[in-house]
Amino acid sequence: MSGTRKSTRKSPCVGICSTTYGDLVCRGCKRFAHEITNWNGYDEDQRSRIWTRLLELREQVMSQTVSIVDQQVWAQYTASFEGMDTYECLAHLIAADKPMSAAGLVAPSMPAAEPLKVIQAVDAEIYQRSIAHYEHSFRVTG
Repeated sequence: MSGTRKSTRKSPCVGICSTTYGDLVCRGCKRFAHEITNWNGYDEDQRSRIWTRLLELREQVMSQTVSIVDQQVWAQYTASFEGMDTYECLAHLIAADKPMSAAGLVAPSMPAAEPLKVIQAVDAEIYQRSIAHYEHSFRVTG
């Protein structure tokens, strides 16, 4: 996998905010409700720490879900997407309606799955881990 990096986006927001419906963790960007509310008031260090947590979590889940099985195909596929990680690669495969093999990827636990199913499973796992992190860090009981 590609390792942790800093995003070039200004905000983790993906336009699917569920905190407006009462979720303590956003189903879209996986930030905590207070992080969304306070985002514009945070300094660069605070924002960077949030980005780092989100990207590291995504990388953890991706490394446990998706494997690069053909390094040459992966290198060719990602050559035009500088800095793209495996998660972003799946998003491009979905948009192009291509199978995971087009990028040299496979999801061993879901070998016949299309990129959309894999990214949905990854997203659900990231959400569950974000909830667990929130509950552990802020002692919320449900």
